[in-house]
Order: sequence, then structure tokens, then C-alpha cells
Amino acid sequence: MNKKADQYHKWVEWSDEDGAYIGRCPDLISGIHGDDPKQVYADLCQVVEEVIAHLVSEGRPLPPPTVRPMREVV
Repeated sequence: MNKKADQYHKWVEWSDEDGAYIGRCPDLISGIHGDDPKQVYADLCQVVEEVIAHLVSEGRPLPPPTVRPMREVV
């Protein structure tokens, strides 16, 4: 069985505007940033798990995972 966090798409990309790597999971959080892409991804995964745990602890429903890579590719 997959962890709930695995249902949400997460990625890291370089931002010239911010001069840093940005970790994104738009279904749950706006993003985090840092200098090391591997660390940003690890931190992003941890934050996503914390957000999910918080929502569950409050009895709030999780938002449906809607962001999917390559959705438009045939």
C-alpha cells in the first residue's frame, strides 16, 4: 500500500528568478526552496508528509491529487 504522500506529484526545478531550486507540490503546498536539489526534494517530501499528518489529525479531508505529469501527452 502506498503512503498517502505518494499520491501527490512533487518536483524540484531551478528558478532563475529566485536563484534557487524550488520544490513544488501544488496540491498541498506552494513550495520550498534551497541550494541543493536533493536536499530540497527530501525537505519537500517531509513537509508534504507533515501537511498530510496535520490535516488528518484535524479530521480534515485531504485534497484530491490533481496534478499529474505528462497528462496532455498522447
